[in-house]
Amino acid sequence: MKELNSHEALQTIRKNERLLALYLYTPMCGTCQVAGRMIEIVENLPQPFVFAKANLNYMADFATEYAIESVPCLLLFKDGVEVDRIYAFQSVPFLYEALKKVA
Repeated sequence: MKELNSHEALQTIRKNERLLALYLYTPMCGTCQVAGRMIEIVENLPQPFVFAKANLNYMADFATEYAIESVPCLLLFKDGVEVDRIYAFQSVPFLYEALKKVA
């Protein structure tokens, strides 16, 4: 999973023709660490998404622009447009099903 900064994240979202799952986190967030492990598992399952992650400590402008309420957060983009966001990472099967719905 590629780590993005604010400029790269915005470019990727706007130019990416594939499905994009952008994982937003902060390093000191314990829940984010658990969510990150769950996303790594989902990333290795058969699905069409490109995965990227971004540390919101360095992306305040991005967090404001997208009205991010809390971390962890998973933004799902289709053709550069946000189609879903997930704050409650309930389980690996839950995340996998959420991706399948968007795809």
